[in-house]
Amino acid sequence: MHNDAHALRRILRDCRSIAVVGLSAEWHRPSYFAAKYMQQHGWRIVPVNPRYAVQADGSPGEVLGERCYAALADIPFKVDMVDVFRREADVLPIAQQAIAIGAKCLWQQLGVANAEADALARAAGLDSVTNRCVKIEHARLFGGLNWVGVDTKVISARRPT
Repeated sequence: MHNDAHALRRILRDCRSIAVVGLSAEWHRPSYFAAKYMQQHGWRIVPVNPRYAVQADGSPGEVLGERCYAALADIPFKVDMVDVFRREADVLPIAQQAIAIGAKCLWQQLGVANAEADALARAAGLDSVTNRCVKIEHARLFGGLNWVGVDTKVISARRPT
C-alpha cells in the first residue's frame, strides 16, 4: 500500500521536484501553504495553474518565485511528483498527464481520492497516494510534529534520515 509510513517516507525521499497542480498565489490557501513549506525544506516546486501562467503584460507568471505553467505538458523539464489540489472529478485527466510527462508519483491531497486515477497511475508504474497532505506527511515522518505532542503513529528511538 502506498499510503503506509515506509512508502510515504520513500516517496518523499526520492521525489525532489513537485509539480503542484492548482497551486494558488494567495498565501492563505492550503496549496500555497503546503508548497511553501516543501520549498523551504528543499523541494523544487513547479506551479501549475492557468490562472497565473501569464501576467497581464504577457510575460510568464510566477508563484513562490517559480515560473508557473498552464498545464503539466508545458513544463520543459522532468518533475518527480504531481501533487493535485483539484476536485476529485478533475484528477483523472491530471493522472493521464502525469503518466505522459514521466512523473514518478501522483499525490492526491487531503479530501481527494479518485480511485480511477489511482488505479491508472499504479497500472502505469507510478507511486500513487490518495487523501494525504504532502506537507503534513513530511512533518509527521521527517519533521518535528512529535516534539509538540502530536501522535505521529511513528514509534522509533531513531530519527529517519
